[in-house]
Amino acid sequence: MNNFLLLPIIIPFFFGMILIFGQKNLTYQRSFSLLGIGLALLSALSLLLTVKEDGIQKVTFGDWPVPYGITMVSDMVSALLVTTTLLIALFVVWYGFGSITKERERFFYYPGIMFILTGVNGAFTTGDIFNLFVFFEVLLMASYLLIVLGGEKGQLKGSIKYILINVISSALFVITVAYLYSVVGTLNMADIAVKIAEINQPGIITVIAVLFLMVFGLKAAIFPLYFWLPTSYAAAPIPVLTLFGALLTKVGVYAITRTYTLFFVHDLSYTHDLLMALAIATIVAGCIGALAYFDVKLIIIYNIVIAVGVILFGVSQMNETSLKGAMFYLIHDMLIKAALFMLIGIVIYITGTSDLRKMGGLMKKYPALGWCYLIAAFGLAGIPPLSGFVGKLLIVQGGFEAGSMWSSIFILASSLLVLLSVIRIFLYAFWGEEKETQGTIDKSTYKMLFMPTAVLVLITVAYGVGSEWITPFMDDAAKLLNDPSIYIDAVMKEE
Repeated sequence: MNNFLLLPIIIPFFFGMILIFGQKNLTYQRSFSLLGIGLALLSALSLLLTVKEDGIQKVTFGDWPVPYGITMVSDMVSALLVTTTLLIALFVVWYGFGSITKERERFFYYPGIMFILTGVNGAFTTGDIFNLFVFFEVLLMASYLLIVLGGEKGQLKGSIKYILINVISSALFVITVAYLYSVVGTLNMADIAVKIAEINQPGIITVIAVLFLMVFGLKAAIFPLYFWLPTSYAAAPIPVLTLFGALLTKVGVYAITRTYTLFFVHDLSYTHDLLMALAIATIVAGCIGALAYFDVKLIIIYNIVIAVGVILFGVSQMNETSLKGAMFYLIHDMLIKAALFMLIGIVIYITGTSDLRKMGGLMKKYPALGWCYLIAAFGLAGIPPLSGFVGKLLIVQGGFEAGSMWSSIFILASSLLVLLSVIRIFLYAFWGEEKETQGTIDKSTYKMLFMPTAVLVLITVAYGVGSEWITPFMDDAAKLLNDPSIYIDAVMKEE
């Protein structure tokens, strides 16, 4: 049964390889990509239920004893994230049928998505810190392909910054792992946690913790390391932007969450106070960006930065309530960002522009699209009972429990700025007088784009309204993050 946890990684990798062939045959490409993601999603759902029933699952390659072999671990945190990743990928591929051009589809678009899923799911599942680096590189190499797909001038300009930043970040990652290995002499995450506890986190480990925060902060786009994100992501085609916006920064957020709740838990007054300060600064920077621009892509991209700050604020409080809120909000943000990028993608295809000032009156012709956008916007801002409400409420509650009263009030107040930034899109694009549009979208293409988008918006609503059914899973994830011994005991015990 243990090998079963590798399926959400192996299936996309296998389908990625077979999709490299037959690039010109779109029927083959589309059907096999959907089949691959569908099978991986079924295996992830089954794994999620197994982890809920039987506890943490692990497998160590080559039958080596822990910690000498490379271990893959599926706990509630990774199982939830893997399942959400594959669910979003399914909708992105479906949406792409009507929005990505055929030239791009025929140029390794689908293998690129499959290899990104391999890297993302591998990063969520690995129990080895160096393997985390390896899976980061897998997803980054695939993302380099997707970000330049089509070769437009804006894409190439944005991709140079994206590649350069990630090359520097990857080099720093390897150096930081080497520093950590030189101190603790192991790469297994559970064993690292044991070794750091034994030496009671001396100053050198705190320095390494800050270095890891820099490395993963670059990937997650925290303040002041988010500068590369807006222009790089905005250059990508809409389905690729949706995939990147929903998934890639979340791998960095996950890596910070995992290391700061498992390894670096003995000097909270320094490491976690620093994380809290950076999280608040990230929210401020994101709010300024979201309100400053009239480009719909950039408004939602800056909202990614805000959400990263909110999640990491929850992590920095280090109590079960805030960690539960962080997990709720992380899954919510993955789903709602995918839905919003798909919605603004349709608006851009209809109007032929991403500039709000050139839009108007879409509500008359596209009322369903307008209402879907409004629901998603309210969900993003955390209006009850939609998906963002429960997570943010728990984060704020956890902040009060930890004594961070003013910071928690600020997190609440930031919801108003988030709401203002996304309502601006609604008022400019859907309200007011109808303007002449330069879009080239027909009714059948509109339906093809709207169907997956509407279904995903409904899923986000269900996630909020039905949060009581999801709470047992989030409880398990929060307990695990709050008590590192649960993870350590599950991984280190002999079979």
